[in-house]
Amino acid sequence: MNPSTTTWRMPAEWAPHERCLMAWPTRESLWGPYFEEAKAEYAANANAIGEFEPVLMIANPGQADEVRKACGKAVDVIEVPIDDSWIRDSGPIIVNDRQGGRAGVDFRFNSWGERFLPYDKDDALTGRVLEHLGLERRPSDMVLEGGSITVDGEGTLITTEQCLLNPNRNPSMSREQIEDELRRRLGVTTVIWLPYGHFDDAHTDGHVDGVCTFVRPGAVVAQTCTDPALPDFERMAANLEVLRSSTDAAGRPIEIYELPEFPVTTLPDGTETMVAYANFYVANGAVITPIAGHELDEPALATLRKAFPDREVVGVPGNIVAFGGGGVHCITQQIPVEITEGTVR
Repeated sequence: MNPSTTTWRMPAEWAPHERCLMAWPTRESLWGPYFEEAKAEYAANANAIGEFEPVLMIANPGQADEVRKACGKAVDVIEVPIDDSWIRDSGPIIVNDRQGGRAGVDFRFNSWGERFLPYDKDDALTGRVLEHLGLERRPSDMVLEGGSITVDGEGTLITTEQCLLNPNRNPSMSREQIEDELRRRLGVTTVIWLPYGHFDDAHTDGHVDGVCTFVRPGAVVAQTCTDPALPDFERMAANLEVLRSSTDAAGRPIEIYELPEFPVTTLPDGTETMVAYANFYVANGAVITPIAGHELDEPALATLRKAFPDREVVGVPGNIVAFGGGGVHCITQQIPVEITEGTVR
């Protein structure tokens, strides 16, 4: 696609936000004995983000009072029927036109290959949220989760073959057809395909936001693995090889900030869980990243401070959300501001 013909484009996550979307935990079977802890961790994340931008929490009918009691004044609540609480994947992806106006792309959502049933409320969620926000809905017939992509806002998108080419998403679409739809809906011109997500990412089939995320045009944070005995050793090495040999839409080589390995934490019931430091959320003036209470936390925070020298890096508890299958990025979705003359991007 010729860049000059692109009408709508997804801005980078570091573009100014009007607010952040989240959804209150509701699928109790997912969290098991940690359901209440999950709510507490979601509230901690919402309150941390609320220090930098407004948060709109979506809750099932009848749960608004519970959310208000758990969260601070920067968190507003609306009641909309939902099946689950991973708004990055079930919520809208906001795009800007050439004049800076906004619309929301509504990709189909099939609960990560129909892993969790039911999911009809989450599939309908984007339309309901866009109606609440007063934004145009731009539907797509392609299944896509927001956590499966990262963009630089200048025409480059990174994803994983493991996820987007999985037959449980779009079995009738070829790689070329998927790329064409990404270009058409999100305004990208260059798609970089990493082979893998994280080995233990069983729920999402290897979302890119657990292993690689843009931090600015031409630069990413990427997960590494230095232990040859771990299954991610060869997988992350393969990802790094692709990144090092790729150029972005502007023809630039990609600068890589490498993160330490995933910290392994044992929960009270003996379950081992791993926090993905790359699964951070870029808020207005800050980077909110999950931490595990592990010795690897500080090296990871230091790497993110180097990657984001002009933003405050804030660590938030992440072990329970990791147990559920994600991190801060998975439970958030930015709503960028309408771009007007004089807006700082």
